[in-house]
Amino acid sequence: MENLLVIAVGAIFVNNFVLSRFLGLCPFFGVSRKTSGAIGMGLAVIIVMTCASAITWPIYTYLLSTFNIEFMEIVTFILVIATFVQLVEMVIRKYQPDLYGVLGIYLPLITTNCAVMGVALLNVEEGYSFIGSVVDGFSAGIGFTLALLLMSGIRERLEFANVPKSFQDLPIAFVSAALLALAFMAFSGMRL
Repeated sequence: MENLLVIAVGAIFVNNFVLSRFLGLCPFFGVSRKTSGAIGMGLAVIIVMTCASAITWPIYTYLLSTFNIEFMEIVTFILVIATFVQLVEMVIRKYQPDLYGVLGIYLPLITTNCAVMGVALLNVEEGYSFIGSVVDGFSAGIGFTLALLLMSGIRERLEFANVPKSFQDLPIAFVSAALLALAFMAFSGMRL
């Protein structure tokens, strides 16, 4: 039986998809300019990662593995993730049009977000149970949101900083992300 607390803390801090595994960098840099957009994207990613983990585990366990067609996992997982992203996009467009405008092109890009695909594939690779997979998916979404919020706070503050011209915008964002990643490496020495 896996320890759910270890899975959750590991997904949020130690193996953070953005700051440790360097997955999902496109929306990370694209949406982290403002905190409002980061919160919205983070919530969308949490929902998609959790639902994708909850659906891909039984599909892999009871369908792909049973019929020895594990080689179809990537195609199957992409289909599941794309379906959930479309549903989330339709809900946000209908109930939160302002947020839909802020997220722009990055919302449909959740479909191709390698962090979402990564959590589904890593759940299978790690051999988590259904509950472990859902906890890992939810926690990975929390970790993604945490990274987005930290980065958006830094980037909002950098707008008022005296940054050299050659470092303005994306270059200073890369430097900031590198420093955040270094800070998160401290969590890798934790023992629970």
